Amino acid sequence: MMFVIAFPVIDPVLIEIGPFALRWYALAYIAGIVLGWMLARRLVALAPVAASREQLDDFITWATLGIILGGRLGYVLFYRPGYYVSVPWEALYVWQGGMAFHGGMLGVIVAALWFCRRQGLSALRFGDRVAPAVPIGLGLGRLANFINGELWGRVSDAPWAMVFPTGGPEPRHPSQLYQAAMEGVLLFVLLNILVRIPALREREGFVTGAFLAGYGAARLVGEVFRQPDAHLGFLFAGATMGQLLSVPMILVGLMLMVRARRPA
Repeated sequence: MMFVIAFPVIDPVLIEIGPFALRWYALAYIAGIVLGWMLARRLVALAPVAASREQLDDFITWATLGIILGGRLGYVLFYRPGYYVSVPWEALYVWQGGMAFHGGMLGVIVAALWFCRRQGLSALRFGDRVAPAVPIGLGLGRLANFINGELWGRVSDAPWAMVFPTGGPEPRHPSQLYQAAMEGVLLFVLLNILVRIPALREREGFVTGAFLAGYGAARLVGEVFRQPDAHLGFLFAGATMGQLLSVPMILVGLMLMVRARRPA
């Protein structure tokens, strides 16, 4: 008889008062934005200065809109386009869930480019200071996925495999925890080491490129253990949608790192 670890069932709703309900997933977004903002305020002041702390404060509103709008639009376009063509108004039902990191990332990039242009800031240097704060939200989001018992892994006979409430009777990889460790903890440590090396801070775009390539690589590995979305399954050459969307991230990230130069 195979040994499996029991899934620690946790109520996805942290606090419920009348019609108001605070879910762990929403708390992960809020905590990720607040903690990321606190860290980025310190990083933008590192020499060479990327922006003032007041400018970073203003950017948080832009970034939040980019995360929400881009994340939702990315989910609609990348993962459920056929469904939302028939019921387009449900694309606005964000309370039903459905957010895509790659869409949220594109939303933040657009917001950052627009913001930096209006403020007269170097977009790459600004990105170098903001990128090391992003893994905080990524890691917390994956932990929220685990608490919700969603986005579970593939069937496994590993000793730490779990039977998820919505994943059928087979034990599965707790892939959310793998991704929290890679996309959250490891990427956070790597980027915060790089951004504190003066020679690398002078190379505009290097840390931004390291974030893109690092996340893309972590997502490629994480998707090996994660069960593909049922309505998509495996796509080109057996890859998942998450893997296909991560390949361009790696290529762009490596290009930025290679092309990063110290200012003249």
